[in-house]
Amino acid sequence: MLVLTRKVGESVQIGEEIEITVLSVQGDQIKLGINAPKNVDIHRKEIYLSIKESNNEAASFDESLLKGLK
Repeated sequence: MLVLTRKVGESVQIGEEIEITVLSVQGDQIKLGINAPKNVDIHRKEIYLSIKESNNEAASFDESLLKGLK
């Protein structure tokens, strides 16, 4: 893991197309601004994990259902 220290108004560049800027710091909360192409999905991690789990559940199937099709 890369750990960086940034102040309000400073940014981190990821590749050519993604820029993350520290907008404000209040107590233990940080507001980040993210500039990225529209084709890049950006989610909070807990939402990303929930989407991934839902997709895995939707992709799985009961093999006994296939036996009933014969």
